[in-house]
Amino acid sequence: MIHQFKLNGYNIVLDVFSGSVHVVDDVAYDLIAMYKNQSSEDIYKSIKTKYPKLSDNDIDECLSDIKELEKSGKLFTEDIYADLAFDFKKKNTVIKALCLHIAHTCNLNCEYCFASQGKYHGERALMSPEVGKRAIDFLIENSGKRRNLEVDFFGGEPLMNFEIVKGIVEYARSIEKEHNKNFRFTLTTNGVLVDDDVIDFANKECHNVVLSLDGRKEIHDNLRKTINGKGSYDTIVPKFQHFVERRGNKGYYVRGTFTHNNTDFTNDIFHMADLGFTELSMEPVVCKPDDPYALTEEDLPVLYEQYELLAKEMLKREKEGRPITFYHYMIDLTSGPCIYKRISGCGSGCEYFAVTPWGDLYPCHQFVGDESYLMGDIWKGIVNKEKQDEFKLCNAYARPECRDCWAKLYCSGGCAANAYHATGSINGIYEYGCKLFKKRMECAIMMQVDKSLNK
Repeated sequence: MIHQFKLNGYNIVLDVFSGSVHVVDDVAYDLIAMYKNQSSEDIYKSIKTKYPKLSDNDIDECLSDIKELEKSGKLFTEDIYADLAFDFKKKNTVIKALCLHIAHTCNLNCEYCFASQGKYHGERALMSPEVGKRAIDFLIENSGKRRNLEVDFFGGEPLMNFEIVKGIVEYARSIEKEHNKNFRFTLTTNGVLVDDDVIDFANKECHNVVLSLDGRKEIHDNLRKTINGKGSYDTIVPKFQHFVERRGNKGYYVRGTFTHNNTDFTNDIFHMADLGFTELSMEPVVCKPDDPYALTEEDLPVLYEQYELLAKEMLKREKEGRPITFYHYMIDLTSGPCIYKRISGCGSGCEYFAVTPWGDLYPCHQFVGDESYLMGDIWKGIVNKEKQDEFKLCNAYARPECRDCWAKLYCSGGCAANAYHATGSINGIYEYGCKLFKKRMECAIMMQVDKSLNK
């Protein structure tokens, strides 16, 4: 399978199953498109009509190059991975990561919040020290020989239960060496309660921090309000700037969400960059189609244009010595994830679970509160094995709609939660999200091409 596209002056040909990327001229681009489905006679006729100055010898040479690439396994390679995907149900998985819901409560009242303002459609709750410690024990007990384990502190707003966060980390550090484990912690925060104590702790203990900011003041304040209805931009931006300044070279992301009301989201990304944030992520909102914030089909051409604009501006800024990183454009064309990861995806429901404040286990944070996806708890373990088997088969080859998709080894089948909320099945597809993902991948590949050719 191949995928061809034109972007930023480049004719790009991706050979899907080898991962080879080719930058070609117009003639080769057209020949590759016809190579497998047209006769030699029709190919020559079509090319000579479009390029009358070309000789038969010119066409012969180009076709010879294409045949050589095919012979060497860099064009039109066969899919050798399909049969591997359905062996995953037999695979014994170990748990490598937990998302700890430290607080089912929040000090903001974000209008698009999937978690129902942090309560996950239930009662407000805070995780206790006993549940937190047991979650760490559960992760160690179920991680097999895996050494590196990940724990995300999530909410609601986890800093509303900060002493428990510190206690959990202290406990994990006290036992990790005896179990030959290495914990990597991530903290996600809306910033309201960030202070020097939080910053010192995060810079010492957290492998990564995620800072929630939606961009321009008017955009952010319209959606991310305090409980009394005031915008939070002026409160959190100076705190985030101070946080990032003191963080040095340690990992962080400033993460935003764009909606139907700011389809010009690149202006929010560039605004955040101008505030001094270089590690950025901007996610499309996922909500019910009749929600006023929902992205529409009419928005798609605008969003495609925005992603292309972002890619070009990022290349420009890098050449000017002021680079920024955009999470969705991070792609490694030389090796990238192993094939298991490419097929199986994020591992939700198998290798990754969310833990509620009272210790229940769900496939990930987006399923919390949906009792049909309650998997067990941190004392009894995974008891809903049938659901776990469903998640093992939730991969790039499980969905008929993905069979002929060129991007399936980059998205790994997409987000199970988004599929579920869009279609009612984790094996469905969130079609709108697929369209945006494919555009992001085209932009990411183009950027790597540009960097390679302009070293």
